[in-house]
Amino acid sequence: RYDCAFVNTDSGLKGMYGLDIVHILAFFSFVSQSKCYPCAVVRWFDRVGDKPDTDTGMWIVRLAFTAQRRPSIGIIHVDTLYRAAHLIPLYATRPVSRNLKPHHSYDSFTAFYINKFIDHHAFSLLSDSY
Repeated sequence: RYDCAFVNTDSGLKGMYGLDIVHILAFFSFVSQSKCYPCAVVRWFDRVGDKPDTDTGMWIVRLAFTAQRRPSIGIIHVDTLYRAAHLIPLYATRPVSRNLKPHHSYDSFTAFYINKFIDHHAFSLLSDSY
């Protein structure tokens, strides 16, 4: 649950309209002119559509890619991290391999629900988006 997070990308917008989802790959910091900057290396997700799924009420995201079809990786300041996000894979019609490990799920599925039912904070945050 704690490897994905909501990132505040526009504090002027409500709910998911001002947030994005990232998969946190690493944390690091650097010092410049005697000031420490705590950062995170993240892989970005893109929203699928401009509103939650009508059947589930949950937003759908997919991994973001550059124009060259490479994963969209970035470095962000940790102050932009809002809270942890819980993603649920969109399962296809074929069975999931018994050999699939949880840490490989982001590479094994193409889209994910953002679980607004994980706790009351997530429900409040994501229900305020539409």
